[in-house]
Amino acid sequence: MRATPLLLALALVSPAAAEAQTLAVQCGQLFDGVSGRSLPERTVLVSDGKVREVREGHATIEGATTIDLRTHTCSPGWIDMHVHLSGESSPQRYSEGFRLNPEFTVLRSVEYARRTLHAGFTTVRDLGGETTLALRDGIDQGWIEGPRIVAAGKSIATTGGHADPTNGMNHLIADALGEPGPAEGVVNSPDQARQAVRQRYKDGSDVIKITATGGVLSYAASGDAPQFTVDEVEAVVAAARDYGYKVAAHAHGKEGMRRAIVGGVDSIEHGTYMDDEVFALMKKHGTWYVPTITAGRFVADKAKVDGYYPEVVRPKAARIGPLIQGTFTRAWKAGVKIAFGTDSGVSLHGENADEFIYMVESGMPPAEALRAATVNAAELLGRDDLGKLVPGGVADLVAMPGDPLQDITVVKQVDFVMKDGKVVRAPE
Repeated sequence: MRATPLLLALALVSPAAAEAQTLAVQCGQLFDGVSGRSLPERTVLVSDGKVREVREGHATIEGATTIDLRTHTCSPGWIDMHVHLSGESSPQRYSEGFRLNPEFTVLRSVEYARRTLHAGFTTVRDLGGETTLALRDGIDQGWIEGPRIVAAGKSIATTGGHADPTNGMNHLIADALGEPGPAEGVVNSPDQARQAVRQRYKDGSDVIKITATGGVLSYAASGDAPQFTVDEVEAVVAAARDYGYKVAAHAHGKEGMRRAIVGGVDSIEHGTYMDDEVFALMKKHGTWYVPTITAGRFVADKAKVDGYYPEVVRPKAARIGPLIQGTFTRAWKAGVKIAFGTDSGVSLHGENADEFIYMVESGMPPAEALRAATVNAAELLGRDDLGKLVPGGVADLVAMPGDPLQDITVVKQVDFVMKDGKVVRAPE
């Protein structure tokens, strides 16, 4: 990234002074996720990584550094509730596990994290990838530029299910590695489910993910069969609550979703074969929906490319991928709670904002799409200090020329990003 005058000026401030520095961000308008409206001419005062005050008008504050975004719409930093920063889609993805060491995977993910942050996503929930725990810690230490990461680490699966790490292996290799168990995230009973959650706690995870049904891209024939029993889901959820964890459930098929919802998970990811019965059950239990339209469209497109996916995967990608956008439309009309998520990694990192456009294409008003990536996502995370620009909240702010409530495509033009009160991208 070429240094802009604003970034150069901020870089010249000593670290000690930077901590005490006050920034006055002048916004042409400010999207307020709480009300779902854009507020005209606001100035956001930031110091010590927090929002100190939001003033009407374009204020100039004595002793503060002014950031002029009067031609821009500002928004709280966006939150993507479903990413995989440890990898990215390519025809080589299925062989990488045999060729790449974990150290390389972490180093590569640094670029994925940078792209994601510069696209306006200051927080992500990473739902599967052991090396992302190290990436998270590097970002938290300030060594790496990237979004705040809420990381699941290894997903929890059943034998042969989506996220069983031995799927697709030659049986001689699989036998040599041994049958995976709870430590590797594979369970077959409530006791093992509890053990797997405790292992994720030991590993340092922030959230628990289960694969309640088959998956589109796993090396297995079924993409929607249920893969957990209700008592196994209940055991995962109960153990997760002991550690203050929320539980996300990857699910495409209806029966797997039903078991996950009844078992107490906090969110359903993808949700391809939802119907009115599932919508009603989600509303009854307060379960969130994270749709990942971007991934559905991506895999449907790549399924048409000969050799991009293995032959066992292509029929699933062609069948399931195109359905997610329609499911989203029905879920929105049914009143299901929706939080923003892309499944980036299945699609390309840094293109996360495409999801806003697809959501609006599917019938959701632009303001609600932005709320899904701000206040709604923050609520699902359990973070009152994210997703809104209010005094005492985390100073995560993105800005773009134009008004996304009038033209949602301007979300792809983000050219200002602030995370924790520090400017990481500014207009050239």
